[in-house]
Amino acid sequence: MTLLVIDLGSSSARTLLFDDDARLIDGSVRSRRHDFATDSAGLAIADSSGLRELVESCIDETLAHPAATSIRAVGMATFAGNWLGLDERGDPCTPLYTYADTRGRIQIPALLEKLSGDAEPYHQATGCMLHPAYLPAQYAVHCASDAAAERRIRRVSDVAGYLYRCWFGRDMPTSLSVASWSGLLDSAGCDWHWDYARLLVGDNLVEKLPALADFADAQVGLAGDYARRWRPLRACPFFLPLGDGAAANIGSGAVDAGRIALTIGTTSALRVVKHIERVPVGLWRYLVDGDMPLVGGATSEGGNVYQWVMEELLHGDETLEARLADCAPDGHGLTVLPLLAGERAPGWRAGASGTIHGIGRHTGRLDILQAHLEAVALRLSLIYDNLKSEGAEVMAGGGALQSSPAWARMMADSFDTPIHLLAEAEITARGVALMMRRSLDGAPLDVVQPEIEKVIYPAPDRVQLLRRARERQLDLYRRLYA
Repeated sequence: MTLLVIDLGSSSARTLLFDDDARLIDGSVRSRRHDFATDSAGLAIADSSGLRELVESCIDETLAHPAATSIRAVGMATFAGNWLGLDERGDPCTPLYTYADTRGRIQIPALLEKLSGDAEPYHQATGCMLHPAYLPAQYAVHCASDAAAERRIRRVSDVAGYLYRCWFGRDMPTSLSVASWSGLLDSAGCDWHWDYARLLVGDNLVEKLPALADFADAQVGLAGDYARRWRPLRACPFFLPLGDGAAANIGSGAVDAGRIALTIGTTSALRVVKHIERVPVGLWRYLVDGDMPLVGGATSEGGNVYQWVMEELLHGDETLEARLADCAPDGHGLTVLPLLAGERAPGWRAGASGTIHGIGRHTGRLDILQAHLEAVALRLSLIYDNLKSEGAEVMAGGGALQSSPAWARMMADSFDTPIHLLAEAEITARGVALMMRRSLDGAPLDVVQPEIEKVIYPAPDRVQLLRRARERQLDLYRRLYA
């Protein structure tokens, strides 16, 4: 028997098959690239109908795999922090807003005023910072842009809810996991925070919010053309989606407080499954499901910084990566804030921007690459310092780290702790498969441990050099944004 996983990420739509031990089946991965539409004003939106076509074409191709004849269930992970409006017919009537859209920063002062100038009670209640990455600010921006826009929205949905509505022909609940990224969920009570929804955005939004359900509330019964198109899936349960960060934690083996997951993809995050009384300053509390709170911080910088430096500044010089291993830490004389898409954790300044300080005649191409990769590691170390606990291991995954051993070493030195570099190539999809196994068979999430490629240990001399570099970085940040 096999499990079909849909992984809709920030840069690709993928479908994958896993066996009953949550192992990826050879030759089953199908993928389509996509990009958010962006501009200099902070726009970061996607075309929900276009994404649906990409996902459906991937499913079509995966169903041609020999192992697809025995699919027992379908699960999904999506890039978290997304929403769109659906009209009376269930069709999209807004763009698909994403976590990366920062235009809502102009709404933050007004929202803060509604909170009487103190956003910390809101932070503790919803687990989210008052920030343009979340639904309240983005919804306000959308409605302000068009007086009739809100009247066209009958239901607010996430992208997975939209896909499921198309496939099943009925309105779908939003999973607690996905809803926890909205900025409107009572993350401890596992229900919409109706008071903050009314206060920040108004009664009209409250009437449009979808029903909530947990991951295991599977949907069955594909409708119409989809039942004929995907015959092997007609009677399969479709589990509600997980946020991609939550799924990556499970896939990394970080299923309790003993392991912290570090994921470097397009963006970056550090997360731990842990029950806490108060959310740490600058961090968030999302949900894997109703019983598994996920505490951590995400940055808008990660593999996108590496890509930008290589493509825009260094013109794809692939020889530089191999030379990083011989570079002394912080030997370039640069101080970098790698905030190319604004800041999320830990400072949450949406208007922050990338900065390179210290360029001189001696600065070379390798210096620029090294300084940016170290800068991302140093920023993540600030989050790690708020999450670490005695004996907790760091499980690191994501294509960016696996393709750059030098960057993985920078992480170990910046955190001053061993980094367990995962050999698993599909940690997000693997996490979905493990969650499905738990719901279907009662299998513990840690029944199949992830494969470890190697453990990278910090070196005391490099640790000290990077700690001094972090102090310079913090000083530059304070000078620009205090």
